[in-house]
Amino acid sequence: MEVSVLKINGQETGRKVTLNESIFGVEPNDHVIYLDVKQYMANQRQGNAKAKERSEISGSTRKLGRQKGGGGARHGDINSPLLRGGARVFGPTPRDYSFKLNKKVKALARKSALTYKAQDNAVIVLEDFNFEAPKTKEFVNIAKNLKVDGKKLLLVLPEANKNVYLSARNLQKAEVLEARNVNTYKILDADVLLITEKSLETIDGILNK
Repeated sequence: MEVSVLKINGQETGRKVTLNESIFGVEPNDHVIYLDVKQYMANQRQGNAKAKERSEISGSTRKLGRQKGGGGARHGDINSPLLRGGARVFGPTPRDYSFKLNKKVKALARKSALTYKAQDNAVIVLEDFNFEAPKTKEFVNIAKNLKVDGKKLLLVLPEANKNVYLSARNLQKAEVLEARNVNTYKILDADVLLITEKSLETIDGILNK
C-alpha cells in the first residue's frame, strides 16, 4: 500500500512510501487486540484499594448479646460486619492487576491495530520535522493544514522531541509518542495516526524482529 509523504503545511513532497504489508496489511486478530488492551488497562490500575478487616477495627471484643433469643441476627463483638462501623466482609486488599502476555501476541495486536487504521485510511505519513521552540499554535496549524483538526491525533516520532511534545501537551485531542512506545490501546484510541518517515523505519525494525 503506497502512501504519499506530506509536509507539515499539508502539501505533498512528491515522494511516496510503501506501508509494509507484514505490519499494515495482516489479517487482524480481534482477540489478541482485546488481550493487549486489557493488559494495558490492567497495568494502569494502582491496586491500592484497602478496607479494614475484622481484626483491624478498633473496638472491644466483648460479645454484645446472647447467641439466641435476641430477635435478630447473631453476632459477636462491635466489630461485626453486621453492625454500622464494623468491618467489611471480603473487602478489597492491595493487589497487582498486571498479567503476562507473550511478545508475539503483543506484536500481532499492534500489527492488527495498525492494519485497521490503514484500512480506514487513517494513517498519514509526514516528512521528518522539528520545532525551533515549543509553540502550541504551530501544532494546531499542522492539524488544520492536514485537515484533521477536531479529530483525536497520535503523532509518532522516531525519538523524543521536547519541543514537539510540549507543543501538543495542552491539546486535549493530541498525543505525541516515540515509535518504540506505541501500543495497541493508543493506536485504537486515536482517530488519525501521524507517522514520520523515520518512525516508519523504527516500527518496521521493532515489529519485524
